Amino acid sequence: MYRRAPAADVDESDLQVTAPEHHAAGIKAVTVALERTIGQAGVVRTARALGRLNHKHGFDCPGCAWPEPDGLRRPAEFCENGAKAVAEETTLRTVGPEFFAAHPLAELATKTDYWLGNQGRLTHPMVLREGGTHYEPITWDGAFGLIADRLRATTPDRAVFYTSGRTSNEAAFVYQLLARSHGTNNLPDCSNMCHESSGSALTETIGIGKGSVSLQDVQDADLVLVVGQNPGTNHPRMLTALTHTKQHGGHIVAINPLPEAGLFNFRDPQTVRGILGTGTDLADDFLQIRVGGDLALFQALGHLLVLAETAAPGTVVDHDFVRRHTRGYEQYALARQEIDWAVTEAATGLGRAEIEELAARFASAQRIVICWAMGLTQHQHSVPTLREVVNVLLVRGMIGKPGAGVCPVRGHSNVQGDRTMGIFEKMPESFLAALDAEFGISSPREHGHDTVATLRALREDAVDVFVAMGGNFVSATPDTPTTEANMRRVGLTVQVSTKLNRSHVMAGREALILPTLGRSDADTGHPGGAQFVSVEDSMSAVHASRGRLTPVSDQLLAEPVIVCRLARAVLGPQHPVAWEAMAADYDVIRDHIASVVPGFDDFNRRVRDKAGFVLPHPPRDSRTFRTASGKAEITVNELTYPEVPAGRLLLQTLRSHDQYNTTIYGLDDRYRGIKDARRVVLVHPDDLIDLGLSDRQLVDIVSEWPDDPTGVTERRGEEFRVVAYPTARGCAAAYYPEANVLIPTDKVADVSGTPTSKSVIVRLEPS
Repeated sequence: MYRRAPAADVDESDLQVTAPEHHAAGIKAVTVALERTIGQAGVVRTARALGRLNHKHGFDCPGCAWPEPDGLRRPAEFCENGAKAVAEETTLRTVGPEFFAAHPLAELATKTDYWLGNQGRLTHPMVLREGGTHYEPITWDGAFGLIADRLRATTPDRAVFYTSGRTSNEAAFVYQLLARSHGTNNLPDCSNMCHESSGSALTETIGIGKGSVSLQDVQDADLVLVVGQNPGTNHPRMLTALTHTKQHGGHIVAINPLPEAGLFNFRDPQTVRGILGTGTDLADDFLQIRVGGDLALFQALGHLLVLAETAAPGTVVDHDFVRRHTRGYEQYALARQEIDWAVTEAATGLGRAEIEELAARFASAQRIVICWAMGLTQHQHSVPTLREVVNVLLVRGMIGKPGAGVCPVRGHSNVQGDRTMGIFEKMPESFLAALDAEFGISSPREHGHDTVATLRALREDAVDVFVAMGGNFVSATPDTPTTEANMRRVGLTVQVSTKLNRSHVMAGREALILPTLGRSDADTGHPGGAQFVSVEDSMSAVHASRGRLTPVSDQLLAEPVIVCRLARAVLGPQHPVAWEAMAADYDVIRDHIASVVPGFDDFNRRVRDKAGFVLPHPPRDSRTFRTASGKAEITVNELTYPEVPAGRLLLQTLRSHDQYNTTIYGLDDRYRGIKDARRVVLVHPDDLIDLGLSDRQLVDIVSEWPDDPTGVTERRGEEFRVVAYPTARGCAAAYYPEANVLIPTDKVADVSGTPTSKSVIVRLEPS
């Protein structure tokens, strides 16, 4: 069924809608996972891949960054979407020179990411010559020489080195070393578009931009808040951890505009109860908050905690922790003495009684974990929102305590590790100084471009060479038509990839596609034998990843090898870095990492331990807060929330169950009851009545931005099908990347610069 690549693209007229599901996983998830993997890779290759997925001495899932358990792992230590990711990578479909000869660029540019990605694995380095109509083969040396020539012909500040979160620690480290050796900190990455708000808020308040909990902490908590998150689709293995939370007597609260199946019931396909029974009910309470109302909710919680402490001193606030380890409580308590409940209810869409019940539970719980994802991070007021999340935990002494803490759930499988390795446009002086001392180079100190700054530079024709280490920059970023047009004006675009995507066909005047090994592929042909890489998960655990499958082409190179060979071509034989040694043996890379990156001492030995190792986290480990004051910061933030004019809706972008970020596995958003279409907009039935629209009506989505710096106040997404859906009143949802057209480049979160993809004021116009 899946072995042959789809000949036809998405037909939006085939939309089918059924009632949303109220449980996740189960037998259906197993069936779909096996259909996809066996259909693309065959029985033997599937068995070899899935049997090693997320296991010790196996390879790390190329999907999400949810951690593996330290102890005994289950036979199937993966989820449905992890299996889909593996199917995409282990597929026997191939895209080689004959494919590109048969398909001119103009034709490929009309295709969706679904069609492009499903054609198969890239097999050969390919070049698009200036004025050419087709990609054609090129040798690896020819490709590296072309990039070197174009980089030398311009200045370092006009080169950009983008990174996807699937890049390994070793590849990320040598990649940032290449960029800085070349003379630029232009190192945008996918984190800029998703969890940058988390890093900004956490660094300000607790001194480190990472979560403070372990997997065991989540399981041991007696109260877990899951906020702005859909674990059933985006990181389904989290549902297993939440099942353990329930078994330990914990209480789970889901706070989300959409009623997501995985938040309610989990049918674990590796248990009898999950197969034959009713599964495990997860969320004890569901607060259906309005999009963007979370800041008001957490301020209301803070208000109620302060009042409860005033009524019964010493029973709510952990005064010893607050006195010894925090700063700012007095100002916070004063600011939270009063709130406007009418405003709070309008902002959140919740009743006062719902919020008071949550606050009472929060005040009495002894171990609290708050988990969140992009539902909190992609608003203009995301950083203040997350400061308030930290506030209520600090007041209760829930940082650096077993079973408690902050849990930002990352997306890509090594997006956190890439940042640790130096993929950041403004790394601290301590890192740059250590890098320079280790390699005898002089890293630039001027901050470089993040993702949005890169989009602005593209708009201003200030980028001559754009190199992407994985990812799909064009589809992942806002204002799609503008981004595509701007990328086509770049002198040279370079994509290091496993699969074809829209960024390959929105090419610069010259373009290269460099095919690389995937996580599941064996990395052989080195003088010292097969190599392995490492990754860091959402909870700061570092472990090895070893591919075992035979690659689909002998022309594929591993990412560290591509980077090191490119670096030698660009920087020349006199450059002080031993690039050849690192390409030949990744232990050499890890020894350098151990000398530069804190927490990686004795890296080569510790990463070979079956469970790997956990990086230091001062707030978690010793209640040490490396902020400017030396204490955790309790902050006072102004209340803001999206105010939507009459006749308008507040739209959020989200994933389908059949996708991972911009990778579209299929056309079935099973849990939401959407099948065979992607251009849909989910709207509450009562809102449809108020707007004079009908279910399945064809509409244009028009976003409104009266303060757009570019002067364009509206953006239009054409021909979306309305689907009546039980989202929060006044809110709507549509899939990205299709809805990215609605978001201007310059509409970003305060402080973090993350695109505001969850706060889009729209009107729906009949098409």
